[in-house]
Amino acid sequence: MGKINFKPGNMLYPLPAVLVSCGDINGISNLFTVAWAGTICTNPPMLSISVRPERFSYPLIKASGEFVVNLTTEGLCYATDFCGVRSGRDIDKWEYCHLTRLPADTVACPMVKEAPVNIECHVTEIKELGSHHMFLAEVTAVHADEAYIDEKNTFHLNESRLITYSHGKYFSPGKELGTFGYSVRKKRK
Repeated sequence: MGKINFKPGNMLYPLPAVLVSCGDINGISNLFTVAWAGTICTNPPMLSISVRPERFSYPLIKASGEFVVNLTTEGLCYATDFCGVRSGRDIDKWEYCHLTRLPADTVACPMVKEAPVNIECHVTEIKELGSHHMFLAEVTAVHADEAYIDEKNTFHLNESRLITYSHGKYFSPGKELGTFGYSVRKKRK
């Protein structure tokens, strides 16, 4: 069998599907889903997220210069999808998804209590690349759920059942969990 030449595009899958929290824990805050997130440096620890400027969260991050990356699990899959297809302009996603705001140590924005890992970030640079702008950020704190830490202080992240996003679908250890938009799709009768 041969290969078909597709138009140039992003086909680097699977990707982490993360919830990014931004804003102020005591004021306006929002959650949104990002699949274009990645590690960019070990020392200093840095990561990036790419965000469309028209997203509700974009000006919150740009103004504050900070955000939290919250890793997602099978139990957070519905919320992860919902937070990617609904706008914080229209709904309080924290309340709708029954997620708990926790104060962070180095940023004003909240962390998601239900996430197994929360990564606090300070923006160091914004690269305007086209449809998306990339926020390059230094990691200033990491929080791990003690449920995944054993008596020897070893962190067992893979036991948290993290999810990924690949070509319109969510996956966890080889099984499909849903498709993009399933959290808001009308039920068939």
